[in-house]
Amino acid sequence: MQVPSPSAREAASMYGTAVAVFLVLLVAVLQGSAPPESPLPYQILLDPKGDLELSWDVSYTQETVYFQLLVQEVKAGVLFGMSDRGELENADLVVLWTDGNNAYFGDAWSDQRGQIHLDSQQDYQLLWVQRTPKGLCLLFKRPFGTCDPKDYFIEEGTVHLVYGVLEEPFGSLEAINTSGLQKGLQRVQLLKPKISIPALPADRRTMDIQAHNVLIPSKTTYWCHFTKLPQGFPKHHIVMYEPIITKGNEALVHHIEIFQCTGQLQNITSFSGSCDSKEKPQELSNCRHVLAAWALGAKAFYYPEEAGLAFGGSESSRFLLLEIHYHNPTNIQGRYDNSGIRLHYTAKLRRFNAGIMELGLVYTPLMAIPPKESAFVLTGYCTDKCTQAALPPLGIRIFASQLHTHLTGTKVVTVLVRDGRETEIVNRDDHYNPNFQEIRMLRNIVSVYPGDVLITSCTYNTKDKNEATVGGLGTEEEMCVNYIHYYPQTQLELCKSHIDSCFLQKYFHLVNRSNLEENCTCSQASGTTCPQASIPEQFASVPWNSFSRVVLKALYDFIPVSVHCNKSSAVRFPGKWDLQPLPEIISKLEEPTPRCPTSRDQSSSGLTVVTIGGGKV
Repeated sequence: MQVPSPSAREAASMYGTAVAVFLVLLVAVLQGSAPPESPLPYQILLDPKGDLELSWDVSYTQETVYFQLLVQEVKAGVLFGMSDRGELENADLVVLWTDGNNAYFGDAWSDQRGQIHLDSQQDYQLLWVQRTPKGLCLLFKRPFGTCDPKDYFIEEGTVHLVYGVLEEPFGSLEAINTSGLQKGLQRVQLLKPKISIPALPADRRTMDIQAHNVLIPSKTTYWCHFTKLPQGFPKHHIVMYEPIITKGNEALVHHIEIFQCTGQLQNITSFSGSCDSKEKPQELSNCRHVLAAWALGAKAFYYPEEAGLAFGGSESSRFLLLEIHYHNPTNIQGRYDNSGIRLHYTAKLRRFNAGIMELGLVYTPLMAIPPKESAFVLTGYCTDKCTQAALPPLGIRIFASQLHTHLTGTKVVTVLVRDGRETEIVNRDDHYNPNFQEIRMLRNIVSVYPGDVLITSCTYNTKDKNEATVGGLGTEEEMCVNYIHYYPQTQLELCKSHIDSCFLQKYFHLVNRSNLEENCTCSQASGTTCPQASIPEQFASVPWNSFSRVVLKALYDFIPVSVHCNKSSAVRFPGKWDLQPLPEIISKLEEPTPRCPTSRDQSSSGLTVVTIGGGKV
């Protein structure tokens, strides 16, 4: 085969590196072979129509992700890759494209204007390409970290996958710009933990919690469906659950959650409709205890063999709320849905009840984020005093975690501290997005003992806000929560904190020049003696300048906190919990950094010319 010479523009993008030597991948032997049957364990549809299907697997020993991209209708090529927040600009990409005569595969990147450039370091390695009855299939791999400044560092947590479809040939790679392409994104957890699947009990039964013939709205919508357990349903253990996705809607059902309502509720009006509907019963706001959660790319969720999540019986509520997030950016019409979650449960109770505990910040306007901030951090504490009072002598084992904020959250991390030293990360998501929340199995079980500290920090972006965003239950307010799944279950259901209100009143007096008493006292003996004005109103009157921002940040970082060390009855454990000093940290864990591959395929220094049935895509 004669390999065409690169254009001058391509040569320039390689910073003078020779691009004349292309790797020619001959795939004639693959043309007659049978297509692989889903050789990789994780799958996701990238686009709403289902024309782009991604499968992948993870090798932790090689620190490499293997991708298989199936393109059902190939026109002139496709872009696929990752970016910080899901934009096709400033993205790390792999590109399959044609100039009308030859097809090419290469590692590329896009700048802030959407211009595509060939990467001087080719870290996506094409393994094979083949036409199948379903479309064009490509298998390629990429290390977690490459130490290439143009590449995305693949780490645990959310990854924003981006794609673009090329409708016509381009004379050179750098003639491509993302601005006019059909494009989109999907969020997944690429680095799935390698966990052995526990055996399920022989007596297990199933219960389907599903929507009923919902006409999927033509816009992104949260759909709420109320249901209840049968009267007199006895206590069981949930041992596994899995998604039920209506065929054809795989790209539209973004995530699903089942919430259990509080035990005090005796009856709730039946409801199925938009979660934002004015007709939604007010009682459903009391359904916030997460029972199960699934998101795109996730597989079945298994409890450890020795534990199960209790539901049913006299001690829990019969009432359940199914919430489905429909993501329909292209306004597909006339699609009906019956998706939900299938619970697998057993009447033979396991050794331990699994529990769910809330870590982070109390839902209160005392914790707020100033406007126009790109990375403002708030932190909540589960203190050593609380774990000493509430945890059993042998401690608890955390095996899964669900991180949660509202609309401005961009990063969440929970770290375990023992004897003043950060010892391990419980869960971390540096690319967190509130539209992608799932219960994630931990790669390693985390043991927490009496006297340990759990610190949860959330980072927020309020660049588009003109007023402070206060904490609270509302969508436009903020939260910082880590729902940890653990065993054995204890009485401790909530271990969170907030700043002491009196010190915040002193802050308002300082920055607002208000008429508050300058001598208001903040002591454990006398309590808060400052006036209790409306906190949101006082935040709204703050003149947001460098001084007020720095002082508020310092306040949150150093002032004593009020700790909520609560039982399931919402009553605190005995003890004094106000004006608690912040935990002293004498040693911190290092930030995660990419490890550069020890060796690199030197032959892959430029584009790969792909020959498939005459060379055209």
